[in-house]
Amino acid sequence: MNSTKKELHQIKAWASLRQTSIEIAEAIFELAKHDEALAEKIWQEGSDEVLPLAFAKTEADQLFWGEQMIERKNV
Repeated sequence: MNSTKKELHQIKAWASLRQTSIEIAEAIFELAKHDEALAEKIWQEGSDEVLPLAFAKTEADQLFWGEQMIERKNV
């Protein structure tokens, strides 16, 4: 498994564990430059940059960040 596929697999597992949409997890890791400790901090505290980046990765109208549903129209 190359590093990109390995990273994507790890991000998917990380998102699943936190009940968070993969697009949000990908955006968080992109902003954290793949630093898992920083990604966890962003996930817990939030960041204004995450949601626009996450919605740019999908055509979905709703994404989940933990137990919170985020709608595209509110971003």
